[in-house]
Amino acid sequence: MGVGAGPIRVVVAKPGLDGHDRGAKVIARALRDAGMEVIYTGLHQTPEQVVDTALQEDADAIGLSILSGAHMTLFARVIELLKERDAADIQVFGGGIIPEEDIAPLKQMGVAEIFTPGATTTAIVEWVRENVRQTTGA
Repeated sequence: MGVGAGPIRVVVAKPGLDGHDRGAKVIARALRDAGMEVIYTGLHQTPEQVVDTALQEDADAIGLSILSGAHMTLFARVIELLKERDAADIQVFGGGIIPEEDIAPLKQMGVAEIFTPGATTTAIVEWVRENVRQTTGA
């Protein structure tokens, strides 16, 4: 949704009932320290709340942190809502406790990238810089 000028805008969200947000906060800080604008939604967000926030904040990307095991359902619903609201240009990426066998189906449904435990903040920042809209240009 971003127009290409200014810093990349990323919504970092914790959808569902998972109450562990340390990783999401670490990622939010790393993206912020790399010069991106980060909107952290807090815990226990519904997919509808996440998408509403992304639209209100004119986000370029949504980063979901899911440790609860509900990743297939939550990612699918966010992708579905973005399509319904003509906002499929907002890239969705995420991480958490996601089994290797679920990564390919998640990517097939439209999730741009999945980061599993052990991924470095540097790798995540670099991926966002290289795959979400460029920070320069008009």
